[in-house]
Amino acid sequence: MNQCPLVVDLDGTLLRSDMLFETWLGFFKASPARVFEPVLWLLKGKTHLKHRLAAETHTDVETLPYNERVIEMIVAARAAGRKVVLATATHRLYADKVAAHLQLFDEVIATEDDVNLSAQRKRDKLVDEYGREGFDYVGNSQDDIVVWEAAREAHVVEPHHGVLRRAKSKRMIDSVTIDSPPKWRSWMKALRLHQWIKNLLIFVPLLAGHRIGELPLILTGVVAFVAFGLCASSVYLLNDLLDIEDDRQHAYKRKRPFAAGMLEIKHGILAFPLLLAAAFALSLALLPYAFALGLAGYYVITLLYSLWLKRQMMVDVVTLGVLYTCRIIAGALAFQIDLTFWMLAFSMFMFLSLALVKRYAELGEARRRGKEGQTRGRGYFPDDLEMISSLGAASGYIAVMVLALYIQEQNIIALYRHPEVLWLSCPLLLFWISRTWMLTHRGEMHDDPIVFAVKDRVSLVVGALFGIIFWIAT
Repeated sequence: MNQCPLVVDLDGTLLRSDMLFETWLGFFKASPARVFEPVLWLLKGKTHLKHRLAAETHTDVETLPYNERVIEMIVAARAAGRKVVLATATHRLYADKVAAHLQLFDEVIATEDDVNLSAQRKRDKLVDEYGREGFDYVGNSQDDIVVWEAAREAHVVEPHHGVLRRAKSKRMIDSVTIDSPPKWRSWMKALRLHQWIKNLLIFVPLLAGHRIGELPLILTGVVAFVAFGLCASSVYLLNDLLDIEDDRQHAYKRKRPFAAGMLEIKHGILAFPLLLAAAFALSLALLPYAFALGLAGYYVITLLYSLWLKRQMMVDVVTLGVLYTCRIIAGALAFQIDLTFWMLAFSMFMFLSLALVKRYAELGEARRRGKEGQTRGRGYFPDDLEMISSLGAASGYIAVMVLALYIQEQNIIALYRHPEVLWLSCPLLLFWISRTWMLTHRGEMHDDPIVFAVKDRVSLVVGALFGIIFWIAT
């Protein structure tokens, strides 16, 4: 029987995340006004920082992204009669919670008092307990290299950049475990480049103004599209970071890169301001200043939405409708084209309907899973479904009525050679809105109706027919 204990690290090894950043995010979300307070705690030492964050946060360890391959390794060691130890730089408060949840460890060694248990301190502690080469160690970071040097066997799991090369140079590796998808694929998913399709709304003022054939304006639109996309991706990253605990409770959102631990939280914290800076640099350099102001307004509203508004009943869906409309307003500012009352009214009612579709889809999934209480991070209950569908359908139909009134406006009729053809767009839009809500009611809707529409063949045909109708009328 192998009596040599198996010692397992937590952050980045057993856990596809880092508890220091997990707790910092939890603290920031709960107390955004105190965002700089942890900096003062850090001045007193990293151990003090970890202690204060652990004491002031309540991260749910049951939903954290654990590495199943490491758990399998632990289970095999226990089956062989070996002692298994959790040795981590995470504060003892959370280390004990993880151990109590998993029920796999015979002992826990963690940061406490004035000792930050990492690198040499962890090595010295383990050598004192088990002797040099008296334990096998599972880790992933640069700090773990000195621990591997003192271990009998070195097991590398999801290594940080450069760790594998350094460990190999010292000829200390006994096994390597890597089963995460490529980082570039996770970043593509986190940035949600497919969601950039929404930014095509920037070109709506150009289409409505019958100036789509002007090449300089098209080039301006492309720059605005990219700038808005960079800003939106920055928003998505920030939103995913702030919602990381809520996403882990969701059937589908738990697979998002940060929630699933496929990307490190610290990299997201670094990336979102860089993307935002790039968006504004591009805007200020190549577009009218008014567009940059519109982009700033969009970002501020989104930030308020992520921090507070999304948890307020009905305020959240109205805000989503405003954020969609902001793209049209931003396009008008970029092209320096005046917006009409009709365009703003139509977009507000239409996007409110789509926002309610999104919320209905989430609540419908919660009801199918048997949940009865208020949904996590939202202001709704599954029993609100019927009211939401009524409000959503009504908003969509009002958008059709606005379109009908737009077609009848004398100033608008003058823009078209065959304005009577435009009436065909009304039943077409009625059909699409009704079908969208029927699919949502049946549970067949993606949680983002825009993404669904882009992939749905019927929606694409309706969109093409809509375009043809306006082209014939013109």
